[in-house]
Amino acid sequence: MKAESKKFTMQVGGRDVVIETGKYAEQANGACTVRCGDTMVLVTVCMSETPREGMDFFPLQVDYEEKMYSVGKIPGGFKKREGRASDKAILTARLIDRPLRPLFPKGLYNDVTVVAQALSVEPDVAPEPLAMIGSSVAIAISDIPWAGPTGSVVVGLVDGKYVINPDLAQRHASAIHLNLAGTRDAILMIEAGANEVSNDEMVGAIMFGHEEIKKICAFIEDVIVPAVGKPKREMELYHIPEELDKTVREYASEKIDWAIDTFDRQEREARQAQAEKEVLEHFADIYPESTREIKDSLYYLTKEKVRAKIFDKGIRPDGRGLKDVRPIWCERSVLPRVHGSAVFTRGQTQTLTTCTLAMLSEKQKLEGLDDETSKRYMHQYNFPGYCTGEAKALRSPGRREIGHGALAERALIPVLPSEDEFPYAIRVVNDILSSNGSSSMASVCGSTMALMDAGVPIKAPVAGVAMGLIKNQETGEFKVLTDIQGLEDFLGDMDFKVAGTVKGITAIQMDIKIKGISEEIMHTAINQANEGRLFILNKMLECVPEVAPALSVYAPKILAFEIDPEKIGDVIGKQGCVIKKIMEETGTDIDFNDDDSGRGYISTTGPIENAEKAKAIILSIAHDPEVGDMFVGTVVRILTFGAFVEFAPGKDGMIHISKLSDKRVDKVEDVVNIGDVVKVEIIKIGEKGIDLKLLEKLS
Repeated sequence: MKAESKKFTMQVGGRDVVIETGKYAEQANGACTVRCGDTMVLVTVCMSETPREGMDFFPLQVDYEEKMYSVGKIPGGFKKREGRASDKAILTARLIDRPLRPLFPKGLYNDVTVVAQALSVEPDVAPEPLAMIGSSVAIAISDIPWAGPTGSVVVGLVDGKYVINPDLAQRHASAIHLNLAGTRDAILMIEAGANEVSNDEMVGAIMFGHEEIKKICAFIEDVIVPAVGKPKREMELYHIPEELDKTVREYASEKIDWAIDTFDRQEREARQAQAEKEVLEHFADIYPESTREIKDSLYYLTKEKVRAKIFDKGIRPDGRGLKDVRPIWCERSVLPRVHGSAVFTRGQTQTLTTCTLAMLSEKQKLEGLDDETSKRYMHQYNFPGYCTGEAKALRSPGRREIGHGALAERALIPVLPSEDEFPYAIRVVNDILSSNGSSSMASVCGSTMALMDAGVPIKAPVAGVAMGLIKNQETGEFKVLTDIQGLEDFLGDMDFKVAGTVKGITAIQMDIKIKGISEEIMHTAINQANEGRLFILNKMLECVPEVAPALSVYAPKILAFEIDPEKIGDVIGKQGCVIKKIMEETGTDIDFNDDDSGRGYISTTGPIENAEKAKAIILSIAHDPEVGDMFVGTVVRILTFGAFVEFAPGKDGMIHISKLSDKRVDKVEDVVNIGDVVKVEIIKIGEKGIDLKLLEKLS
């Protein structure tokens, strides 16, 4: 029997968004399709019947599936089917996850899986914000307990005006690309890249987007849920027994006070371990099967005491003031054979960053649902176990690593030189050597230094800082912390990362653990981040005050050239014989753009003169000879009446014996022989060929 379906239409950014429920995926706890124009996504949510055994965190899994059929493509590769999720799909899944997670009830340990699938995509309507809206609808109408709904939009800034869910042309012209999610009351998630915009412009974009989010939330809550929503399931959530919690707190309170009464991290962790051991031993007979509950009680007691010290006394775990940045030291050119390298250290967070330059043919090839087919700038982030002192095997990058790399990449893209200015593919790698908070922002700083050390002419240096929050949920009072470390992130309410130049913001990412933040908190955090960012930037510039004046001797030297596209075949030659010969003779690599523009690049690891010689040869091949042109060529053949000179690969002309000298010449060999290098001038171009005049014998 066909399920009863219902359609709901709302306006988002001036466009109709159609949400349909009850028609597809009826066995899921909640499901819907979301359509705008020709873009359509399916979102489902399912929850396990029982909690996962031994879990101490909420097991939410979000997947975003890019179906290549949605844009009329067959996947590449041998299997011709979608494989591992692309980086962009993983980043989209993270965008969906982050605003949903804080709204599930504490103590829920059942597996919850959200799957969003892009079924049809038109270029002017991005599927990502529709998938985020669909996830909110699917959970809101399901029987899964949740404190939503949420709304999600993309905000652009085009010609000084904010735009909701910009189309393709607007996205290319926008100074801001802001992914935003929230509830009716507050902002939950921010992810943005920007072209050095001001604090006020960024806050303005956030608040503009939140007004649209309020309308989306109202429509879901007031229209969709009453019509098709299921009653929320009554569930027994994990909690610490009240009597046990009270007893543990009374016994452990002074021990925890002692444990956290030090500014040294290692000593504090040793004291905490000792306090936990003593408490567990004390209650081993009283609560023999409640080790987990005792540890949880200690965790919440520690969290309250650390937060209280910060909030009431302004004392942070390492003794800093609320706006203080941890000690910084930096160094550059640490790896002798690498094109550019730097180490950035802030407190106990340290990153080694390297920059590698290559020809544009080394761009990363992309296969996705949008019009981007390659990436010239590749930014990667690695987080090995040793950086936190853990004995863990190395693994391929996880979602967190991909997200941190993308954030640093987004922060630096606005200051990179164009391909015309700097015709290189650029790969930057952040290897985190030590981590105690905000390694992604350390990566931004280290990457700026490595790019400058490599001689990449960036428009301005970029620095980043992570801001934290301690908020009293009852009174609404709050404290914003600059440059948070691991413990402050773990026990705090917000991780708000801001990167930018002296001029303005280039990237923002915000994750929170509470149910939203206000405009006042936003303004305070962004303005305070600006102070911290500029302080860090000055420390970086003490180490790397300016871009290196020259590339590393180990970096390839690249020259750009442009010829008539119809002449590319002449330069390549039959089966590549001409271009291979040029590369062998000059010690270079030569490559052409794929866009039939006639633009190409010459790369060499030897002297730049090698590239210049190759360029001269290519231009001579592509040039249509004219009377009066002068060339240097080689004598390749001699006849009784003259000598033939190859003045460009595949091009030759004849010097008649009468044009070998102003005087009478009896025999051609009296003046030139095969292999001689000569300077010639074109004196005639006819049907039978090109006539030359000898100007000078060079060898």
